[in-house]
Amino acid sequence: MKAEELVAITAQHVEKLFAGEGSGHDWWHIKRVWQNALSIARLENADLTVVQLGALLHDIADWKFNAGDEEAGPRAAKKWLQEHDAPEELMEKVCQIIREVTFKGAGVDTTPSTLEGKVVQDADRLDAIGAIGIGRAFAYGGHKGREMYHPGEEPRLHASFEEYKKNQGATLNHFYEKLFLLKDRFSTAAGRQLAQQRHAYMEQFVEQFLQEWHGEETPPAAFQLTAKAD
Repeated sequence: MKAEELVAITAQHVEKLFAGEGSGHDWWHIKRVWQNALSIARLENADLTVVQLGALLHDIADWKFNAGDEEAGPRAAKKWLQEHDAPEELMEKVCQIIREVTFKGAGVDTTPSTLEGKVVQDADRLDAIGAIGIGRAFAYGGHKGREMYHPGEEPRLHASFEEYKKNQGATLNHFYEKLFLLKDRFSTAAGRQLAQQRHAYMEQFVEQFLQEWHGEETPPAAFQLTAKAD
C-alpha cells in the first residue's frame, strides 16, 4: 500500500473512532493536530508520512482513558498498521512518537528523540493552549467531574509521571501545572512562534476568570500570574 493511501485510510478510521467524543480528545482535535503537524513538518523537512501517521494515531488509545496504561496507544497503533502491511521500520517510528508525545509532569523532560516526534508533539501542544486549549481543558475537567476552580486547592508541579497521573485537581490548576509551562517546551521554531500568542491569550483569560471569581479580592498567591513568572 502506498504511503498516501495508508494516511488516507488511517484518517478515515480515526474519524469514525473519535466522532462525537466529548472530552476534548475528539476527531476535530486530531484533525487540527494532523494539519498543524503537516505544516510544521514541511518547514522542518521532516518525514511527512511518519509525521502524519504519528499525528493521526497519537491519541488512538490515550493512557488517560486506558487505566493509565502507557503502552495502550503504541499497541493499538501497531495493530492497525500491521493490519495494513506497514513496514516494520515505519511502525516503530510511529509508535515511538506515541510513547514520547505526552506531557508527563512539570518535573519530567519529555523532549522527543526524533525530529518527527518533536513536530507531532509541538502540533499537539499547540492544540492544548490558546482559545481551543482553554475550551478543551474545561471539557476534559467536566468529563472527569472536576471543579472549575477551588481557591483553597493550590496547583502542584508534579515531579514524576506517576504523580501526574494521580492528579485530580480543579481545572484551573491545570493551567499552572501544565498549560502555562508549554510555551517554553516547544522544540521547533514554528511551534515556538505560534505558541506565543496562544500563551498570551490564556494568561488574559485566567486573569479575567480570577477577577470575576474573586471580585474585589486578591486571588491566592499561587494563582497570581506575576508570582508564577518570577
